[in-house]
Amino acid sequence: GCQCGQLRYTIEGELGDASICHCRMCQKAFGNWGAALVIVKFENFTWKRGQPGEFRSSSIVTRGFCKDCGTPLFMREDGDENIEIAIGTLDNPSLIAPKTKQSAVESRLPWFSKMHALPEERMADYRRPEDLEKLKSFQHPDYET
Repeated sequence: GCQCGQLRYTIEGELGDASICHCRMCQKAFGNWGAALVIVKFENFTWKRGQPGEFRSSSIVTRGFCKDCGTPLFMREDGDENIEIAIGTLDNPSLIAPKTKQSAVESRLPWFSKMHALPEERMADYRRPEDLEKLKSFQHPDYET
């Protein structure tokens, strides 16, 4: 679902291929380097709570998002039997990893391939313990409430 919890969905059956899209539309829609998406048969997908806002990003693609918190949720091409779900909106996104392909690589940002080499740090490395105690997330939990 989305960050605020106004939208929740269910998927019956198995997830399809997961991939990364670097196209400029995904960059703008996600406000990021691109999008990590997983294919789901539309017949296996159901909105459990709420209905998304939709934006027609091209002549053949509709993108869905939460009208309250702005979370990007999906993209769907006209006439496609599938919907492509943003992996980060799954309750357990670590269960699926993009491994089939990267598409629209002509739009890939030049620094993307070097991200894995950046130094890493945990939140506790740059926040004081008393600040971590104050840090309270307002995100919806990764389960149905």
